[in-house]
Amino acid sequence: MTNPEIALVMLGSFIFIILLGFPIAFTLMAMGVGFGYYAYYTPGQEFFDSRVFYLLSQNTFSIMNNDVLTAVPLFLFMGYMIERANILDRLFHSLQVAFKNVPGAMAVAALATCAMFATATGIVGAVVTLMGLLAFPAMLKAGYDQRLSAGVICAGGTLGIMIPPSIMLIVYGATSAISVVKLYAAAMLPGFLLAGLYMIYVIGVAMVNPKLAPKLPKEQTDIPLGRVVYLLVTAFFPLAVLILAVLGSILFGLATPSEAAAVGALGAMVIAIGYRAMTWARLKEAVFLTARTSAMVCWLFVGSWTFSSVFSYLGGEGLIKEFVTHMELTPVMFLILAQVIIFLLGWPLEWSEIIIIFVPIFLPLLAFYKIDPMFFGILVALNLQTSFLTPPMAMSAYYLKGIAPPYVQLWTIFRGCFPFLTMVFISMVLVYVFQDLVYWLPRQMYGN
Repeated sequence: MTNPEIALVMLGSFIFIILLGFPIAFTLMAMGVGFGYYAYYTPGQEFFDSRVFYLLSQNTFSIMNNDVLTAVPLFLFMGYMIERANILDRLFHSLQVAFKNVPGAMAVAALATCAMFATATGIVGAVVTLMGLLAFPAMLKAGYDQRLSAGVICAGGTLGIMIPPSIMLIVYGATSAISVVKLYAAAMLPGFLLAGLYMIYVIGVAMVNPKLAPKLPKEQTDIPLGRVVYLLVTAFFPLAVLILAVLGSILFGLATPSEAAAVGALGAMVIAIGYRAMTWARLKEAVFLTARTSAMVCWLFVGSWTFSSVFSYLGGEGLIKEFVTHMELTPVMFLILAQVIIFLLGWPLEWSEIIIIFVPIFLPLLAFYKIDPMFFGILVALNLQTSFLTPPMAMSAYYLKGIAPPYVQLWTIFRGCFPFLTMVFISMVLVYVFQDLVYWLPRQMYGN
């Protein structure tokens, strides 16, 4: 039965319950089934004859049978294997040597390492934690400012949800029915634009105030060219080749994301064997973490689809659409409103919950405002960087605080993140003003 008021109670109850800390996937399913039983109730029916149970089982089957989502566990396994291949210290050292003459060399090398490692793993917590153990103490020891060092690690570690092959883009593609291949092509330039803005900011700070990012001692920079080349060949190029092979096969249509992810997972195991880091214990741990994270994503989808189906059936989606359209917003005003809401949702929620639960509320409105869902998705991906950097629930800051020296205060880490938040907002403005940053590569590769 259609009852928009009950739909609003359903949405408000859900937000209240998740703020209390209940597991989101199971809260979605419980509320979907509970309110769905009311929505689909027929007098005289047996309890288990309600159509809501058929809806739940069908959604579960659809998720498990979704070809696009097959890439999620494969990319996750690739990331967890690379994380355990002991390549990060070699990669950071080789890039630090390569950038030795650049102002703020260690910070720039840390950002480049974060970007590359995050691209290979896409697991924000792992990248921030590993770089926090490796690069953060090294920068502090070299005399780098605590805030700058913390901001570099936190901001760089979040790039994996933006730069392909991104798990977030796969999830958005499955949610919005957009080609993941085109999303990857569309995200390339904005992703590297954001990484470039981070580096430009760090270099600018080092040039204006060298005390915040001192130059490296001469014994660390006086390295023969042959040694630099050797370090890059043994540390940088294996991972670069793997990433380029996976991305290239997807973008050029040689393989689907799932097939490329399978090859990437195999390549990650080969790299781990090459670095003599492959052990049975590490393999088991990677498989366990992959299964746990994949299950979380899949059950979020099941809960979200059940919740949104019931919410829509009750008339909630139509009510929201009618309310927004009667506000007489321009497309620009709607984009700003949507991005502000997503920015605020990033305080208590993680990106997966925002993409799977709340973004579908905006998707039906895009056609009314004549906004391309692919363009909207790239803006959302940029915006979600802030969910890891904005207090009070800045998860990157908490990841770093958990492994940082005791004298580094949490507020110091927060303050270090604020300038990088500004870079995120600047990148969003640039992407909106110069929309070819999104469309140029897909247009060149796949036409209009």
